[in-house]
Amino acid sequence: MSAPAQKYVYTSLDQLKEGTVANVFGVVTFFKLPYRSKGTDFCCVIVIVDQSNVKLKCTFFSGTQDALPRIYKIGDIVRFHRIKIQKFNDEFQGISSSGFSALVFEGNIDAPLIPRTSSKGYSFTAEDQKTVETLRKWQLGLPIFSSSRRILSDVQPGQYFDLICQLVGKAEVDKTSYLLKVWDGTKCASLSWKCYVEDNALEGDRDMISRLQSFTIDVLVYDNHVELAKSLKIGSYIVIQNVHAKLHSTTNECQEHDKYVEFHLHGGTCYGRGITVPEDNNFGVKELQKILDAVDLKQNQSLHPVTTSDIHSSQMSLPFDALERCQQLSVTVLPVHQQWQITPLANIIKSKAPQKFCIRARLKHFQPCFLYQSVKLYCTKCNSLLDAPDDQSLSKMFADCFNGNPNRNAPDTFWFQSAVWNTENLDRAVAIHFVKKCDILQSPEDSLILLEGGSFKELCKLSSHFNTIIPVKSKDEQLEIDLSAPFIIQGNKWLYGCIKCSNIKTLEELKSLSLEVGWDAGKIAKALGVELLTHLFVMNFTLEDETGSLNAYLWRHSEQFFQIPPSEILMDSDLQERLLKIMSVLCPSTEQISGHPWMNCCIQSYNSNNGEQICYEIFDTVLSEQDLDRLL
Repeated sequence: MSAPAQKYVYTSLDQLKEGTVANVFGVVTFFKLPYRSKGTDFCCVIVIVDQSNVKLKCTFFSGTQDALPRIYKIGDIVRFHRIKIQKFNDEFQGISSSGFSALVFEGNIDAPLIPRTSSKGYSFTAEDQKTVETLRKWQLGLPIFSSSRRILSDVQPGQYFDLICQLVGKAEVDKTSYLLKVWDGTKCASLSWKCYVEDNALEGDRDMISRLQSFTIDVLVYDNHVELAKSLKIGSYIVIQNVHAKLHSTTNECQEHDKYVEFHLHGGTCYGRGITVPEDNNFGVKELQKILDAVDLKQNQSLHPVTTSDIHSSQMSLPFDALERCQQLSVTVLPVHQQWQITPLANIIKSKAPQKFCIRARLKHFQPCFLYQSVKLYCTKCNSLLDAPDDQSLSKMFADCFNGNPNRNAPDTFWFQSAVWNTENLDRAVAIHFVKKCDILQSPEDSLILLEGGSFKELCKLSSHFNTIIPVKSKDEQLEIDLSAPFIIQGNKWLYGCIKCSNIKTLEELKSLSLEVGWDAGKIAKALGVELLTHLFVMNFTLEDETGSLNAYLWRHSEQFFQIPPSEILMDSDLQERLLKIMSVLCPSTEQISGHPWMNCCIQSYNSNNGEQICYEIFDTVLSEQDLDRLL
């Protein structure tokens, strides 16, 4: 119940002063769900704006998660009492002070004026109500408040989006991932991937799951989100922020019926990533309930009880682990085409190209012997295939191309802010240009920086702290990229651009991404006119069965085969070690070939460019994690 009305004075965001404690209203333009800080408290980050068009970044800490403001989406309206204003990097920032309290209202103009708050008593006057209604009208149609919330029928492969939905099933997949089976009353336009779990592992009403199978999607939840996912109740309404709709194509031809979309909620808290459970009276929940109640399920009802096997067998494409149980004698599994008959290698050698086959063979030999040499850079536009630089090459590359000293007097701009310092024991300076997002600076794990004058060793160190790095150099007092070196660095991913096919634009084009969620490498490359190169493993396998042997290339489907990202392996010693162990299992040097494990593979034949030779390529084949772990 509301406490007796008390008169509060509210400050416009453009009138805030350092060192004061203020009361403010604002509309949310960015938020990060509460997460456990390095200490014992929970932390949340919220950016708000008001009619003055001044933004304020607020960082709040609390010993309990429920005491922090409950933000569900961009456009929510907040009222903060008693926030302390301080300066950080020459910009104002709000933090909680003694007596801090928050009310959160839905931004929809038709939503009821019911606040979300942890306060037992609060005041809310007619004047406050008028302020909320004014902010609701003000934000209508403004691009800065465009929400990333989508319905499933509008989701496109490759998108990151927010989804309000109902939970109909859940299951533990392994210690670091959890399955949520959800629906929102609409059907995904693309074929939806289904995660295989044992019958007794899936929680939820089987009849309901069966009737909704054409509507539901499977969302795999990872790492820090798993515990919350486990606690969710079947039938509850949830909001999943920053779901990744990842396109998985199972053939080179990429025909429509060979594509399916996987849905993932990755670990971490970047880009507002997480899960929330809104109240039953939430406007979005009410609207979702109307949609779900209007869905006619009669045509989707089954005439017999179903098991998870029935559900998964109805899908055109399955993840590789769905077939592990029926592939116990092979260290590989086939996501699709498992109905194909095994063809002896002798028959394949006699057949004309192009054709596709399923084989059962052992790996007799592979090249290159030094596995780091198998990592290549491929341009899908001009078909160039280049060696990926090793550490020594990268170190020389940055010493040769980026050793110029930055301009110490270079002014900050409205889209980036700079810092310059001398390196230790070297007569050389390094500059970091922090690119602003929505006109504000971000925390390091969310930031894009332009690095000028950095060495390879410094880049490796900074890549563990910053989300995205673009190496740059100065020319005529302007910053520019150099595609002879890595174009984008994101953690262990060092991505390159094709020098032939790229049409480089100025770095100021990054401003066009200021309203995007996160820093997507593909969107950055497109904005700057860079044609990104794809990392591949390129190997030549000599395969042998009882009838003969043939050489088959593994390259365009190599990441699917190994389940190891080639874009990260050169910077990750653990991945390098795993690849070495995998190859030692597939082709042990101390064993006769009769001791090598069997592999079921899909291969396709094709004519070489000159038409004088028939070549073979492995596709749609995946190593079985279960059998590999048993043999490693």
